[in-house]
Amino acid sequence: MARDRRQTTAGRSVLTVLTALGVLAGAALAGAAPAGAVPLGRRVAPGVTYRQFDIEEAAGRAHAHLLTVDLNNPHVRLGLLYPGSVAARATVSNLADSAGAVAGVNGDFFNISETQHPGVEATGASVGPAIAGGQVLKAAVPKAQRFGPSLPPGTTTTDVLGVGTDGRARLDRLTLSGSVGTPEGEFPLKGLNQYALPQNSVGAFTSRWGSVSRERATCGTDTDRAGACSEDTYEVKVRGGEVVSASDTPGTGSIPADTTVLVGREQGAQQLRQLSAGDEVTVTHDLVAATAKVPYRFAIGGYPVLRGGRPLSGLDDNTSAVRTVVGLADDGHRMLLLSLDGAAAYRTGMTIAEEADLMDGLGASDAFNLDGGGSSEMVTRDTGASSVTVRNHPSGGSERPVPNGIGVFSS
Repeated sequence: MARDRRQTTAGRSVLTVLTALGVLAGAALAGAAPAGAVPLGRRVAPGVTYRQFDIEEAAGRAHAHLLTVDLNNPHVRLGLLYPGSVAARATVSNLADSAGAVAGVNGDFFNISETQHPGVEATGASVGPAIAGGQVLKAAVPKAQRFGPSLPPGTTTTDVLGVGTDGRARLDRLTLSGSVGTPEGEFPLKGLNQYALPQNSVGAFTSRWGSVSRERATCGTDTDRAGACSEDTYEVKVRGGEVVSASDTPGTGSIPADTTVLVGREQGAQQLRQLSAGDEVTVTHDLVAATAKVPYRFAIGGYPVLRGGRPLSGLDDNTSAVRTVVGLADDGHRMLLLSLDGAAAYRTGMTIAEEADLMDGLGASDAFNLDGGGSSEMVTRDTGASSVTVRNHPSGGSERPVPNGIGVFSS
């Protein structure tokens, strides 16, 4: 069975749904599909279904894997998949199995390499804000410090997809609000568990960061990710509300739960040098939503491509790639999680503009782009199985460890 869907701005996309009466979805892939043949609309759990289909795009045929999640179902919830630390990575299948998820996709773009700063450790930390289980994990890096393709006009690294305590999914922005109170006065906190800090600022690192070196936070500039690492840095450890140690260089190693590490660069380093052992220091931080009136249970970074049924202006319509995208429908009560297949026959993928049009055609009013390429992945767990199965072919030939993802849970 096939149907035409609304054409893209370039007027060239056709979606073909594969059914059990036609070609089985798994058999349509080049090489053995990781999950085998999966017919149309397989039920993963109450309120969660999975299917596959082909899309004809400008660069050729793409193959999509789609999860549809009914957030009105009381047995379904979404949550952030992550390895337990911000600066850590694991495969989507391991993240899903460890958390007990029945399905999931990869998440935000991340600090994947440090070729521009030889000798500096890549943190593996994600670009945007993150909330897990209602707890703030991290804030967003400066826009010029992000990894991934260029952002569409009008979007920022603070853009998130999240689900509130009301059970509704929405697109929003989460910005850091924080301060450092010292005997000499108060100054703003400009970073939280993030791999890059703004110039002339101070950032906080907590036990949620992990054990990776904090050096990367002082590299690059507000306009150039490849900019040199700062030569003016300072680090202060605060335990139980008092300064316990200081260093001229950012350190490494795990951070105890009762400790906050403050890292400063340039003017921020000068502010931290005013502190001495025993000084009382108060650090506050939170993520403030631009639109939501309820707290978020989970939130993940990326960038919007569709709002109110309209693609954002300036979306790239030239570069095709394997992609992962999430669509919101029914006023945020239904979610569409889509990952493209990376098998050789389909690796050309689609453009961001085509992606936005596809989600519109599938009934989404809003859509949010996540990391793609070798990171794009979808997993689901078969009924009675003890672990998930990778449903698409990762384009790198195997699963890529990632910092986070979106998990689908069933009670």
